[in-house]
Amino acid sequence: MRNRLVPLALATLLLILHAQLWVGRGSIPNVAALSQQLEIQKGRNERARQANERLAAEVRDLKEGLEMVEEKARFELGMVRPNEILVQITK
Repeated sequence: MRNRLVPLALATLLLILHAQLWVGRGSIPNVAALSQQLEIQKGRNERARQANERLAAEVRDLKEGLEMVEEKARFELGMVRPNEILVQITK
């Protein structure tokens, strides 16, 4: 009886380990899905990093010179200097 119990226990453990390989938190399909999610998040992070760099460059420009402030005021707010005439050409 004891001789049959050890192989049966080992086979049961092997079956449990094999089931965990295919189903559950650390399974192969789960790891593949997490890898795909990681790649998507890396892409999002890269786009956010580029946007942050553009914004940081714009902030530096705004801090360093008034030319950018004047340009933004003219194009976004339609501001003009005193005694200046605004001419808009539309297509």
